[in-house]
Amino acid sequence: MSQKNETAVLFLALLITVGLVGGGAWLLKDNIWPQNSQDGGNSLQPNNKLITDRISFGEKTLSSIEASPTKKEGITALASGNYSKAISNLEAALKFNKNDPETLIFLNNARIESAKNYTIVASVPLGTDPNGSLEILRGIAQAQNEINAAGGIKGVPLKVGIANDDNNPEVAQQIANVLVKNQEVLGVVGPYASDVTLAAGTVYTPGQLVAISPISTSVKISNFSRYIFRTVPSDFMAARALAKYMVENLQKKNAAVFFNSQSNYSQSLKSEFVSSVSLEGGQVSSEFDLSKADFSAAKSVEQAIKQGAEVLMLAASTDALDKALQVVQVNQKRLSLLGGDDIYTPKTLEIGQQQTVGMVLAVPWHIDSNLSTDFPQKSRQLWGGDVNWRTALAYDATRAFIAALERNPSRIGIQQTLSSPKFSTTGASGTIRFLSSGDRNAPVQLVQIVSKNPSRSGTGFDFVPVSTSRN
Repeated sequence: MSQKNETAVLFLALLITVGLVGGGAWLLKDNIWPQNSQDGGNSLQPNNKLITDRISFGEKTLSSIEASPTKKEGITALASGNYSKAISNLEAALKFNKNDPETLIFLNNARIESAKNYTIVASVPLGTDPNGSLEILRGIAQAQNEINAAGGIKGVPLKVGIANDDNNPEVAQQIANVLVKNQEVLGVVGPYASDVTLAAGTVYTPGQLVAISPISTSVKISNFSRYIFRTVPSDFMAARALAKYMVENLQKKNAAVFFNSQSNYSQSLKSEFVSSVSLEGGQVSSEFDLSKADFSAAKSVEQAIKQGAEVLMLAASTDALDKALQVVQVNQKRLSLLGGDDIYTPKTLEIGQQQTVGMVLAVPWHIDSNLSTDFPQKSRQLWGGDVNWRTALAYDATRAFIAALERNPSRIGIQQTLSSPKFSTTGASGTIRFLSSGDRNAPVQLVQIVSKNPSRSGTGFDFVPVSTSRN
């Protein structure tokens, strides 16, 4: 590798080490947790206490980012049952920062006061991926805000709790145990990563509590459980779209894949891509595991080139994104780049910059491809900016719960309603209906990274639909 490339890689490593400042989110309470130690609620056992500290309906903040004094006052008031003061303070806090979904969730919960409500909980990785968590919470908050402003679900308002599972399978299982044992919780939006959804699903299934993930794409989730659904298409759809684009649009048939063997999502996308490329008449000549201790971006790219690769496919998980971006930097635009939806993040644009231009990703939804619905306009008005696919599909998951609650507001009733071939409702990405596998039968959207000034992301680069992309 040239001295210039070595310098570029060292600079990238420094940027990654410094990191980006992310957003955060915080949480709310009501007296809905059981009080005796045998029900998994506020147990005296230290581990249970730790888990309940991770769940809130507004009595505490779980964010590492400092809340405004007004928001803190609202949280304190809500925790003490002073709903009028909580509403006043949270409304003021929302005017100060309208882009904070957690404040809006708290506000809507405060407005419910102690009235009858239907309760769902968001299971998100606030501690490990605050930006991704905020994106999901915006979709949930928007759906809650809309239904409650319209009078509720047949007159009953929707309450939303938030749980910080840190994208950790064991933590998510413990949270699931607490939620299952609280009969007031009727559904869960989440979890985030496929591994976490699969782990938590082993608790939600016997507990007969439906979870709808807006993010988990692993093919292993298909037919995994009658109580696990998702509003995001599986990796099968994304892999087919990327393989088809590679062979038909790029006119290239040899690819190298970078993946994380420790991630179910990453393994799933990699395997599906390998199969799809083969079906399209191409081949994957090499595979590189980003999780290996001795992984070298420079050596891997050079090896891929020697083996005839024309395309680098980044099937990286969120926790392997930094290494994937090293691959992008080392590549220096020599080979075409493809990627999965975990690459769709502001960090890719911020760190990758010019080296990412032309990269094509498969995502479930893009705001510029869904202008026929009123969701983009309403979300812009509510949040003061554009939202991405995670927000849209979290909104869809919440809308699915709302539609099921309208028909049969019980745990078993929700499962039966969502499983019915007759079930359908409308969300940000069009019609929502589920296959018997729990999957949503929906297409994916290919997007390309382009250089734009001004840019929506503020980085000088943006993700735009392939059909309308311009360099």
